[in-house]
Amino acid sequence: MPVKNGDFIKLEYTGKIIETGDIFDTTDEEIAEEKGIHSDKKTYGPISIIVGGGHVLKGMEAALEGMEKGDEKTIELPPEEAFGERDPNLIQLVPMSEFKKQGIKPQVGMAITSEGNTGIIRSVSGGRVRLDFNHELAGKNLEYQVKVDEIIEDDTEKIKSLIDLHYPNPNLDAGKHEIEIEDDKVVITMDEMAKFDQRPYMDVTMARFRIARDIQENMDVTTVEFVDSFTKKEEVEESAEEISAEEVSTEEVPEKLPEEENKEE
Repeated sequence: MPVKNGDFIKLEYTGKIIETGDIFDTTDEEIAEEKGIHSDKKTYGPISIIVGGGHVLKGMEAALEGMEKGDEKTIELPPEEAFGERDPNLIQLVPMSEFKKQGIKPQVGMAITSEGNTGIIRSVSGGRVRLDFNHELAGKNLEYQVKVDEIIEDDTEKIKSLIDLHYPNPNLDAGKHEIEIEDDKVVITMDEMAKFDQRPYMDVTMARFRIARDIQENMDVTTVEFVDSFTKKEEVEESAEEISAEEVSTEEVPEKLPEEENKEE
């Protein structure tokens, strides 16, 4: 069955800049390591997306429609279908004194966040710092090698795929996520390892919001509920004590101890 708008799929891809041939992103860990772009913050392997859900570039979404499971394709995207043209209004000259006030020594290539936007320092000269708030791929022609790895049909697996998308964590076991679907309500209990996630760059609340939003917008669901449960360990400990007691009570005890046998002799 060909991919259509609204489908949940698993996608493999590798993206490169046409002008330079540089690979800038991939779902293949071997390629990432080979090209020197591997990141410990990224989970590699096919990614889960909703076609038309805004999870990948619009130009790519349009090209995915009509593909089938196992199909591969090369997609070329001009800037207007990728990250847009470069905007000169997003380039700012900031006095060096502003950085000194904050105890920052500006260097070319350094990322600076201002009012929620991230800019890259392009130059430092004449007492001024040139900050570029354009996306690093703005103005670039891009090429993506894509493969449709799977088209997801089962509702439970669709929800698990959204957990993988918005809450990527290699330490979580998707098989341990518990999903309950009843009428227009979904109850999600994630693998308990999620409770111990201390990655500073992961906003758990925002991840849950995105999971819930995508479920509500793409499935016949009104309410999404996340449950954090903690199992009491006493029952397990009591069971272990009972087993130990049973082992002792059933252990075979000799009628006479060696010392007593010696005394009788």
